[in-house]
Amino acid sequence: MKYDRIPRELFIKNRKKFTARMKPSSLAVFNSNDIYPIGADSTMPFQQQRDLFYLSGADQEETILLLFPDAVEEKHQEILFVRETNEHIAVWEGEKLTKEMATEVSGIATVYWLSDFKKVFYGLMTEAETIYFNTNEHYRQAVETQTREDRFIIQCKKDFPAHLWARSSPILQELRGVKEPEELQLLQAACDITEKGFRRILDKVRPGIWEYEVEAEYLHEFIRRRSRGFAYAPIIASGNNANVLHYVLNNNQCRDGELLLMDVGAEYANYSSDMTRTIPVNGRFTKRQRQVYEAVLRVKDAATKMLVPGTLWEEYHKEVGKIMTSELLGLGLLTKADVQREDKDKPAYKKYFMHGTSHHLGLDTHDYGALKTPMKPNMVFTVEPGIYIPDEQLGIRLEDDVVIRDKGEPFNLMRNIPIDPEEIEALMNSGKS
Repeated sequence: MKYDRIPRELFIKNRKKFTARMKPSSLAVFNSNDIYPIGADSTMPFQQQRDLFYLSGADQEETILLLFPDAVEEKHQEILFVRETNEHIAVWEGEKLTKEMATEVSGIATVYWLSDFKKVFYGLMTEAETIYFNTNEHYRQAVETQTREDRFIIQCKKDFPAHLWARSSPILQELRGVKEPEELQLLQAACDITEKGFRRILDKVRPGIWEYEVEAEYLHEFIRRRSRGFAYAPIIASGNNANVLHYVLNNNQCRDGELLLMDVGAEYANYSSDMTRTIPVNGRFTKRQRQVYEAVLRVKDAATKMLVPGTLWEEYHKEVGKIMTSELLGLGLLTKADVQREDKDKPAYKKYFMHGTSHHLGLDTHDYGALKTPMKPNMVFTVEPGIYIPDEQLGIRLEDDVVIRDKGEPFNLMRNIPIDPEEIEALMNSGKS
């Protein structure tokens, strides 16, 4: 892996938190992701299943974690199964985890080869009453591919129909939403890499550059700083492309007088950053662009201050909507009559700001985390309001990543990334004659 090894104490803490919430006489199983094929003998780069990584730190394919706090034998309370390596694998694929290395990474003393899983698992199921399955229950999930976990669950239900079944997801939704100090450091590292990418492109963007060239500059900077690359598909959207919320073609040329919206973030050690900045292609905002930009910035700043312990997700978004409505009235995009006639289920501001303001951030860009209970300290959220005006070929979004603290305003992990319009103009023009 490119990243520095994460202290195993993080994964030990995470497992303790998870097992403390398990039912008596229960065990939980977590499978790694598959390596997904593209065609012929080509595959997509491997990425570890996030829950397995969260609980073990094992960042390798064909890995299984088993947790059984009430196991008769103490050595079987935590087990990591890893793929057995050999000389052929070493020559063709490189280094894989040995049993000793797996223990060093995870803090799990008992490590077996994956080929031993069935025998060990079947023996332990005679002691267990309940098995926790790790289903993907994220509110945005839309998975159509059968996963390694899916296949395991199907087989397990056939082999052990008399056992009780439980879900690991509700526990993980709660746990992963509140970050440990080590996780906040990793998220900060990802944001710092993103900062370096943004500063790099400020010196390079000018009329005539292509969106994909900007994307390449980010990727160059991310990888050279030990990131795997983008935490998600980057959006590099010039002109009217900024009004396509999930624009990822990045194949247009940037023109004089346009704005360039960039929704990008580096990953580091599987942790995500998520930044959006909107800059003038020629280095100078027009009066109207500046007017809309500052309105979005005011909404972002006001929304950020609301992210404190006890805030309710649904109420937060309603309040942000009120602030955005006021800004849109000031910009002449809405009238008082528009607001008075609005449908409560589709407020008038949604015409120009149609997405949510915030989401959890962590191992996933849209991370696991509770949404129906009050916000807690050490939750990490994005703050990303935007105003989109297709009739003016104008779309502006601004986004930072913030940590909720016990007291006071959230801590901005992107505090060092330029966002003030005057600073952006100064940086973009500092090297130009």
